[in-house]
Amino acid sequence: MKITPIAFTLALLTASAVMTPAREIHQPDIAKLKQMMANFAPTEIKVDLSKLSPNDRKVLARLVEASQIIDGIFLRQDWAGNPAMLLDLTADQSPEGQARLHYFRLNKGPWSRQYHNAPFVIGAPQKPPGAGFYPLDATKAEIENWIKSLPADEQERAKDFFTVVRRKQDKSLTLIPYNIEYQGELSIAAEFLREAAKLASEPTLERFLTARADAFSSNDYYESDIAWMELKGAIEPTIGPYEVYEDEWFNYKAAFESFITVLDEEESAKLDKYSGQLQDIENHLPIDPKYRNPKLGALAPMVVVNELYCAGDANHGVQTAAFNLPNDERVTREKGSKRVMLKNVQDAKFAKTLIPISKIVLSPVDQKEVSFDPFFTQIVVHELMHGLGPHDVTVNGRQSTVRQELKETYSALEEAKADISSLFAIQYMIDKGVLPKSLERPLYTTYLASSFRTIRFGTSEAHGRGMVVQVNYLLDHGGFVAQNDGTFSVNLDKIKEAVKGLTHDIMTVQAEGNYDTAKAMLPHLGNSIRPEVERALNKLRGLPIDIEPKFTTAEQLVRENP
Repeated sequence: MKITPIAFTLALLTASAVMTPAREIHQPDIAKLKQMMANFAPTEIKVDLSKLSPNDRKVLARLVEASQIIDGIFLRQDWAGNPAMLLDLTADQSPEGQARLHYFRLNKGPWSRQYHNAPFVIGAPQKPPGAGFYPLDATKAEIENWIKSLPADEQERAKDFFTVVRRKQDKSLTLIPYNIEYQGELSIAAEFLREAAKLASEPTLERFLTARADAFSSNDYYESDIAWMELKGAIEPTIGPYEVYEDEWFNYKAAFESFITVLDEEESAKLDKYSGQLQDIENHLPIDPKYRNPKLGALAPMVVVNELYCAGDANHGVQTAAFNLPNDERVTREKGSKRVMLKNVQDAKFAKTLIPISKIVLSPVDQKEVSFDPFFTQIVVHELMHGLGPHDVTVNGRQSTVRQELKETYSALEEAKADISSLFAIQYMIDKGVLPKSLERPLYTTYLASSFRTIRFGTSEAHGRGMVVQVNYLLDHGGFVAQNDGTFSVNLDKIKEAVKGLTHDIMTVQAEGNYDTAKAMLPHLGNSIRPEVERALNKLRGLPIDIEPKFTTAEQLVRENP
């Protein structure tokens, strides 16, 4: 089945697009737009497909086409006015219009995610914190009170990943499942998945693609998530609604995304050493033993892949280097979660952003400690740590989850938790002899340089805000030290205890489901960048914040397999 260009696909959506009044805002001119776009280094994303069969290449082509549909769904989820605005920008052939179109596609909307979601397209409103998951005229308090008024089972549906809230004709609120809200697009994506399933020679891949196509119709993703956990073979697709970052009100609603990847068998084999360490790390987390999980999920696969294509929530602004899914607590209780490392993306980020940053924020002596191995190891263990620590919690005798209790604070704190506890876990494995002692100093020095890389993502983004929490805490506790010459260094005598302390504080807030403490913690540590850090960030202006992927191999593959 051939796919039309995304702009024409989006034309089908304009009937449902809703524009909202814009505030008078100074719009960046073409020079400023080009400066903003320069924050992202154009990078060809290539994958060696020479070992794949002709049928496997056709499977991948169909998955790329399904992913292009996912892009359209995400645009609607982010803001109902996105499809119409994209079409207007596509029609503007002026140099400034084309620059705005380029930056719109990069951000998946008219707001610059690196500049506190500032609008850069005329007619764009302020970014709605509820994205497109709730009525644009609703307030957070209205939605919250409405949910509380529902019967218990309906409250659970209202907090479910896969429903949106809409107004009926009488202005009252109602729930619409994703399979109804996005029925037209999902039926097309499902057709691509079923076509790919018929071509697949790997039984687990056929099972997953068929189950995921069925989930697009039924709105029940459980069976397909289980099938995704059990995938084997060279092709590793991730496609569906997963992350909740876009729902800034409650972190309830999942956005559609896609990663089409190819397994790196050699690098994946190197991760086996971590598999047997997870329960031991959990048993030694620096929190009250009653908050530890005595029995982690039985299956926790880890794979290294090379990215062929990504779409939707996976492809806007800063690119994902690794992920840990699914987020459905039912699946993670039974199976654990899968950690997927995008090696070719990580290689590009390290070379194009981290090395240049390290030459400015570190002394010449410390720059020599920065290397890809600790960078990659920390990202691997970051994803592992998403699966460890508190998830299911009891609050006032009521069973719940960390995500539901911490609401809009959840994403930033969860990213900070995975980061800081990854340092704890790596140090634990070094002390245990699982990892070499020679990794210790490069680990912390590389992480220090990388912290500036992440802060530059912007404090309106969960990873960036979570990193500000860590940097401020580590500066306060002497683990990171600001030098008189404007560079930074690690104090090895203090950083280990500081890492334990912040791991304890965040995980305890999560375990107790303490929303008030979480709200207090983020403004205290996560909202203000310290002056010495700000000065260093100013020196980094002109360096790329991240990469802008050009999916060279995917484009060629689709052309060759119409």
